[in-house]
Amino acid sequence: MNLKKPDFWDKKNLLTYIFLPLTIITHLINFFKKLSNKKKFTIKTICVGNIFIGGTGKTSLTILINQILKKKFKTVFIKKNYISHKDEINLLKKNGDVITTSGRTNSLKLAEKKKYDLAILDDGLQQKNIKYDLKIACFNSLEFIGNGFVIPAGPLRESIKEIKNYDIIFLNGSVKSSKKIFKKIKKLNKNIEILEGEYIPQNINTFNKKKNYLMFCGIGNPKEFENTLLKHKFKLEKKFIFADHHNFSNDEIISLKKIAKKNKLEIITTEKDYLRLNLKQKKDIKFLKINLKINKLHKFKKKLFEIK
Repeated sequence: MNLKKPDFWDKKNLLTYIFLPLTIITHLINFFKKLSNKKKFTIKTICVGNIFIGGTGKTSLTILINQILKKKFKTVFIKKNYISHKDEINLLKKNGDVITTSGRTNSLKLAEKKKYDLAILDDGLQQKNIKYDLKIACFNSLEFIGNGFVIPAGPLRESIKEIKNYDIIFLNGSVKSSKKIFKKIKKLNKNIEILEGEYIPQNINTFNKKKNYLMFCGIGNPKEFENTLLKHKFKLEKKFIFADHHNFSNDEIISLKKIAKKNKLEIITTEKDYLRLNLKQKKDIKFLKINLKINKLHKFKKKLFEIK
């Protein structure tokens, strides 16, 4: 079951401090993970993960990395087989070869067996028993680290101090990211590379901007999707936000279509949400296709090819 992030994960309130003692469990789990022996694979590995839960753009960045490197290497995506992440797995399959098993080490062994040169892992920074060749931590510039605490008092999977162990920070969202974020990151790791990116719509001309729209989505950072639509002059009359990776029922989609019909609205969602719908549900629903654009792409490419 997927749940929406609670409000106190964004800003501290009484509930933050009620849950604070329980964060010791998260810290202990992460501590013992770091004690495990690290395995180095012969296949080159790039891990694209996050510290903040959901909505950081790691899947989009994973796809972009593959587009850059597949011209030189035989690449494969590695994704742990979570049932609730079917949308991300389907999105990866549209862009390359994918290996999904119950464990990343098993997937990497299989990738070596199949003679791939390079594996790009969508998620996995918290798996400390794998020695990655390149580690990228993704954040969204709107929320960054939320209230700064780890689960369950906050939205962090591990302490923000783990930045010191990573190679690249990717800030997803507006390229007008706050200078405060850069300062916080550099304070923790002065040598780390910081890259910024934003989503660029690819099929914007297929939509009639004169019409009014009903927006729905079940992603980690719905505000970014809404801001993208508003930036491109979509008139949003209704919006419905579901939990990240939400599995839409027929009743939910029928209800959304009834509301849209009653109010004479077109329906728009994200590509990830669209891929979670069945054929019947997709009728009369359009999705906004986006590509990720990175500032200083040449620097990023140089860093990627350094792992050869």
